[in-house]
Amino acid sequence: MRKLATLVALTAASPAFAASGPFFSLRNTDFIVLLAFILFVAILLKFKVPATIAGLLDKRADDIKNELDEARALREEAQGILASYERKSKEVQEQADRIVAQAKADAAAFAEQAKADLEKSIERRLTSAKDQIASAEASAVRDVRNAAISVAVAAAGDVVAKQMNATAANKLIDAAISEVDAKLH
Repeated sequence: MRKLATLVALTAASPAFAASGPFFSLRNTDFIVLLAFILFVAILLKFKVPATIAGLLDKRADDIKNELDEARALREEAQGILASYERKSKEVQEQADRIVAQAKADAAAFAEQAKADLEKSIERRLTSAKDQIASAEASAVRDVRNAAISVAVAAAGDVVAKQMNATAANKLIDAAISEVDAKLH
């Protein structure tokens, strides 16, 4: 029942039944609504609301355009700065690569120089060691000769002392004196 009552109320209150009679009558709701709408539009035009709204919209459009131009300029400036930094970064990287290459070349040269210096030092030490060995050999040979000479002189002295008598000693002394006298004059 309730549904039927709702259906009847909706059908009875439809707009088609509200606008009865001639259109240009104050009893016609459509005409009243039309008059209210025209009056509303006239009031809006009287107070220049559309011009104000258009001005506000134009101002907002100009603000947006200015912000877009400023954003575009900032973007271009940022791209320029980025390009500058990338260029500087590339230059710094190239310089760093050159420094590393130079350092490697210097290190290789220093290593070669150190190797050559080490070889010269080893050669000098070997030469010095050979000289010391030769000197020690010569000293040992000299010591052996001196010892042999001392032994030979001692042995000869013993032999001469055993074989020497006073007459032979006097003859040797006289011969030595005459030899010294002949060599001095």
